[in-house]
Amino acid sequence: MRARRFHCLRLLAPIVAVCAGGAVWGQAPASGPVRISLDQAIQLALQHNHNLLAARTTVQQSEAEEITANLRPNPVLSGDAQFLPIFQPDKFSADYMNTTAQFDLGIGYLFERGRKRQHRLQAAKDVTEQTRLTVADNERSLTFLVATQFISVQLAESTIELAAQDLKSFRNTVDISESRYKAGDISEADLLKIKIQLLQFQTDMSQAQLARVQALAGLRQLLGYESVTADYDVAGDFDYAPVSMKLEDLQAKALADRPDLRAARQGIVAAQSQYDLQKANGNVDPTVTANYSHVSDTSSASLFANVQIPVFNRNQGEIARAQFAITQSQELARAASDQVMTDVTDAYEGLRTNDQIVTLYRSGYLKQAQDSRDISEYAYKRGAVSLLDYLDAERTYRATQLAYRQSLASYLTAVEQLREAVGTRNLP
Repeated sequence: MRARRFHCLRLLAPIVAVCAGGAVWGQAPASGPVRISLDQAIQLALQHNHNLLAARTTVQQSEAEEITANLRPNPVLSGDAQFLPIFQPDKFSADYMNTTAQFDLGIGYLFERGRKRQHRLQAAKDVTEQTRLTVADNERSLTFLVATQFISVQLAESTIELAAQDLKSFRNTVDISESRYKAGDISEADLLKIKIQLLQFQTDMSQAQLARVQALAGLRQLLGYESVTADYDVAGDFDYAPVSMKLEDLQAKALADRPDLRAARQGIVAAQSQYDLQKANGNVDPTVTANYSHVSDTSSASLFANVQIPVFNRNQGEIARAQFAITQSQELARAASDQVMTDVTDAYEGLRTNDQIVTLYRSGYLKQAQDSRDISEYAYKRGAVSLLDYLDAERTYRATQLAYRQSLASYLTAVEQLREAVGTRNLP
């Protein structure tokens, strides 16, 4: 029996180890920190961002208001006792209570006319749908913020990589220059100029590292601090990928899908529901009461009904206000449509401009700057060019590389801007 138990435990041990290793989602593996892609970052933000979670409760609140809108009026129970000999307690007797005192018990109910309850419920449902679309628009804005912050992290890490390469290369130049100085090939002034230039590369490295830490912290705030570990990192290519689309297709998709425009259009529907509700509220509601009375040794029943006479108040003011609210919602929907068209056009042109800039760098300027730096470095180490020529080529290469990375980040941000303007990550 013991041998059989030992055999079963030995078979279960690998399964238990695998389950334990994957029990907590998102924990850093033993080999290093968690690395998340852009799509994963967006999903984490949609699941854990506290501002978005707070906004989603407005949908639940609106759904709760639907319950309230669908409730019927409560019946009213009334009762009274009259002619009680409170100040002459000696008269209290069963005969007195039966023949002289009066007791009434009644129940009344307000009957709503004009289908008020149905109109209230429909108006509440329309508001809920508008709220849901507004929350979807919050998700659209959050997605753009996450994407731009993600690109900021990538830019910082790319700058760190460039700074590390430049620093390593220039340190080698400093070592060679010291050897040349000791050999008498260059002056001490030239050596000092080279060492001072090294400070710029060290500063670039420190600034890039700070930018990375700040960008990761900002991204983690958008994701929700509890969703990733403190040592997390991003994963993905920081590179150029051409995007080719027609402006007309983008505008058509934005007009059909963008949630803020859909929310504005839903506002017209909600305003119409409010108008119908206010018209229904103009109908007067009767209250019917059934009453049981016992007096003078006699039991009887009574029926009462009362209704307002709509001579003055027929809810004219609220009906008129609801009509103007419809006009307001229509104008807001038109304004939202115009804003969508403008946003898509601006984002499209911004993408085209950034694409042209990145293409210019990739068409040959990057290679020319690197070749110029490499040639000057090779020649300087062999004494063929002056220090000033070499340092100028080094500065030009560094400035060109940094500007290219900034342009690439602007291009990637422009792509995300276009996605936000259209309202979807799947561009046509």
